[in-house]
Amino acid sequence: MDAATLEQALDAIRTRAYFSAFPESPSPRVYGQEAAPVGQAAFEAWQGAEFPVRTPGSRGTVATESSPFGITLGVRYPHVTGDGLDELIRAARAGMVRWRDAGPDTRAEIALEILDRLHQRVFELSNAVMATTGQAFVMAFQAGGTHALDRALEAVAFAHAEMTRHPATMVWERPAKGEPLRMEKTFTVVPRGVAVVIGCTTFPTWNSWPGLFASLVTGNPVVVKPHPRAVLPLAITVQVCQEVLADRGFDPHLVTLAAEAEGEGLAKDLATRSEVRIVDFTGSAAFGEWLEKHATQAQVYTEKSGVNPIVVDSTDSFRGLTTNLAFTLALYSGQMCTTTQNVFVPAGGIETDEGHKSFEDVGAGLAAAIDKLLADDARAVEILGAIVNDDVRGRVERSGELGEVVLESRAVLHPMHPDAVVRTPAIVAVDASTVGYAEDAVYARECFGPVTFLVRTADTRQSLDLMRRLGHARGAMTAGVYATSEGVLDATREVALDIGVALSENLTGGVYVNQSAAFSDFHGTGANPAANAAYVDAAYVAGRFRVVQSRRHSPA
Repeated sequence: MDAATLEQALDAIRTRAYFSAFPESPSPRVYGQEAAPVGQAAFEAWQGAEFPVRTPGSRGTVATESSPFGITLGVRYPHVTGDGLDELIRAARAGMVRWRDAGPDTRAEIALEILDRLHQRVFELSNAVMATTGQAFVMAFQAGGTHALDRALEAVAFAHAEMTRHPATMVWERPAKGEPLRMEKTFTVVPRGVAVVIGCTTFPTWNSWPGLFASLVTGNPVVVKPHPRAVLPLAITVQVCQEVLADRGFDPHLVTLAAEAEGEGLAKDLATRSEVRIVDFTGSAAFGEWLEKHATQAQVYTEKSGVNPIVVDSTDSFRGLTTNLAFTLALYSGQMCTTTQNVFVPAGGIETDEGHKSFEDVGAGLAAAIDKLLADDARAVEILGAIVNDDVRGRVERSGELGEVVLESRAVLHPMHPDAVVRTPAIVAVDASTVGYAEDAVYARECFGPVTFLVRTADTRQSLDLMRRLGHARGAMTAGVYATSEGVLDATREVALDIGVALSENLTGGVYVNQSAAFSDFHGTGANPAANAAYVDAAYVAGRFRVVQSRRHSPA
């Protein structure tokens, strides 16, 4: 990967046009016949082994991963506890000055080399993502591999653009009697300090790489703290970072891995260290809010939970609506922060190209589309993946207690991984409160996983009111609307702008509300409680450095 790639990425973030540097198809026609088996063998070689990455301050090793597919992992990583943090932080800071002095261009060049080497190991990474998260392989290859690489490249591009917005040096002249007053000024990009990236269990690379690369390319050393159930993808990431940094003559501990046993609370210990000036986190609202409240010495970027709505008013393609929504709800068993949770439908039904559809008809149509999509178990598992943990499994198994069951979840036997827990989506019909928004309503809380609420409202006006109230109170990463009336579309756009959520209108084709395209779609906005930042915009990178100037008189 070279400077031309960076220029293409810089152009893409300005134009928001389609761009991808990493082919998303795992086909042998794209990557060659040997790439997949070599990558799988590399992944399998880690099983039961000690991962060869050195973490200063670690004490022994720890193995914490349990695959949702039942794959035996048993990888052992350097174990970091609170008593080793002094040594870890010292090591992270040791190479910081030289990394700062390398400058934006060199740091970006090295970041591109890291991305290139990660791409060379994309099949190994994809197997690691699949095994730890429960994503089906193609999704793991894309979301955990090539799309994550694109998001990382996007972060590098935004960071480079912001770091080079001003000249590095210039001569300032102010007119005066006689000779002008001249000053030679130097502007240096100075990193904030140690950055901590706190990984999540469902998308360890896609959610971590933007922050990792945004911090690294702006000059900050990065401590990567994976979720204990999804360490391997980030261990491979750190290994590649350290190899490239060492090859280029920089301290490899500018990027370090901090693995812990479940429940040890390392993230809190790290995030509140005085030397830590940047924290990136994806996960629960409770811990995200804790970080925002307690890690006050740091710039904290959080992506938390939300309640994602779709307002259904009318449609000119009922089949397209139900088919599109069916895939949205089934993909990775709804275990995505962008998956729709609440579908608001008027009690009196909607107008469609197939005639009037009652509330019950809408539910039945959506249920039928899901059943059709997932009718073949072998195909279904490639869409659903596996349930990531017992909390999600418990929610879907108790979904019948939450309202009127429109579609019951069923268990699917995975043909290759019989120990995997695979569940189809459940749809539950509930009534909206007759007095407006009720904070304790069952649909007003995040129900992460394959559970969707079909919310019966008085009319579209109430649907929009609930969308607004929930957006302000709980936040949302995505929102959608189906309407044939421009007036309804305009009203929904106004609500989306008010609550600060990305809106998808009348999706009936091959684009889904829970997908976002790097370089074009912003992931999150930072404008509602679901997230305080967006992947990726200028605000996401600019707070990771400061510009410090020096000046002196300049001779004529």
